[in-house]
Amino acid sequence: MIVIGHRGAPAYRPEHTRSSYELAIAAGVDAVEPDLVVSRDGVLVVRHENEISGTTDVADRAEFADRRTTKRVDGEELSGWFAEDFTWAELATLTARERLPRLRPDSARFDGEEPILRLRDLFELVQGRGIRLVLEIKHADFFAALGWDLAALVAAELADAGWTEPVVIESFEPGVLAALRERGVSAEYVQLVAADGAPADLVARFGVAARPYPSFVTPAGLDGLAHEVDAVSLDKALVLADPGVVVAAHACGLRVYAWTCRPENVFLDERFRLGSEPTAFGDWRGEWGVLRDAGVDGVFVDHPDLGVAFFRD
Repeated sequence: MIVIGHRGAPAYRPEHTRSSYELAIAAGVDAVEPDLVVSRDGVLVVRHENEISGTTDVADRAEFADRRTTKRVDGEELSGWFAEDFTWAELATLTARERLPRLRPDSARFDGEEPILRLRDLFELVQGRGIRLVLEIKHADFFAALGWDLAALVAAELADAGWTEPVVIESFEPGVLAALRERGVSAEYVQLVAADGAPADLVARFGVAARPYPSFVTPAGLDGLAHEVDAVSLDKALVLADPGVVVAAHACGLRVYAWTCRPENVFLDERFRLGSEPTAFGDWRGEWGVLRDAGVDGVFVDHPDLGVAFFRD
């Protein structure tokens, strides 16, 4: 069972910060997962989304007030400040903030203490420490429309860093994974699968006829994926609803990961919630036990200490 620090240890520090990753590594995780977006000058930036007002202090920076705008990203209209409208030099002046301050006030106590990171910074942080990187590529089709080929950027960054350690590359969009494979990038390729909706790149190409995510986990869908990727990373709701999906994926030769294990009631399947307080811990052991017993090969966790203790027990 591989335990992956989801954006580091975001239960305890603002996600994607150096201290968040350090805490995850200290807890004994096997891997950490950075999300990747791109700056105006083509730097791969470690942020949950390209809209950065929820995870940085950019909204409080008067010099950037005129950068606020509205965009449609993967079919959703968003207003705020976007990484692709800033150079890396500008982004490097920002500090990180807790994305869910009401849910995780202890993490929010560290708002403003650390800068945001580039992928190159994370390479330097984990190199030689026996920690695998799980790179999630965000909004590849959206960025392609702006002229940025994320497959090319990721391939170049790995090459420039001389990165020879194992790496996992995942995305909700199958197109960017295919593009990286075509470039010969050595990695474990993972198709992320949500419980509903469809991949943004397929929607952009086929509209309402785009292949929906649930079709990826049918017997035919899994068999098809086995010719394209090495593993699937499933919304845990899919496994909780039908643990047999793990057996089916394994039968096709695919490894299976599940996301995201969190103990708070608000994130748990309703069968495992205790009481009505969203921030209180529910029966997380019961829920996580279903994933473990289903035979998943790895899990993404926000509380690395809990994840390591539970899944390694």
